[in-house]
Amino acid sequence: MGAGPEELGTLIAMALRRERERAGLSLTELAKRAGVAKSTLSKLESGAGNPSVEVLWALATALGVTFSRLVDPPRPTVRVVRAGEGPVTHAEQAGYAATLLASCPPGARRDLYRIVVRPGPPRVSEPHIPGTLEHVVLAAGRALVGPADDPVEMGPGDYVAYPGDARHVFEALEPDTSAMLVMEHV
Repeated sequence: MGAGPEELGTLIAMALRRERERAGLSLTELAKRAGVAKSTLSKLESGAGNPSVEVLWALATALGVTFSRLVDPPRPTVRVVRAGEGPVTHAEQAGYAATLLASCPPGARRDLYRIVVRPGPPRVSEPHIPGTLEHVVLAAGRALVGPADDPVEMGPGDYVAYPGDARHVFEALEPDTSAMLVMEHV
């Protein structure tokens, strides 16, 4: 089972406050840069609310940090994430759930996610921080993945890499579509 909403909310609240203060930004300035209502940001920093993937990406981009810096709890040296565990965030308008499996330790520049997607509207991602490259290996199902204007149809075992700092999509073409996503931050 994934992190509960309360646990994830507390984790996000602490991370947002830490990263906003590190960046020297007020609530108002961060909300403006991310295109998020100040009241929404205030709720998130107090541990209330259930932010979507889109809101968290916008905040991470505005803060100049990786998405994982906002959702990954501190971990021991040896780490096992069982299926169904880990912090899960959901898209607002697509059947898309991302579970952070491993984030960048200091000095490293990559994050690892398990993606589960249902057929329906595609998950369209706005550009992430400059230099982001995404690597996807499809585990099950079929999907259109990659640049928004030219996605690649993938089947189980297929691999694709594409710029994450440009608009990109993930659209499930079959039920039970899942993938491993590595975000590389160069």
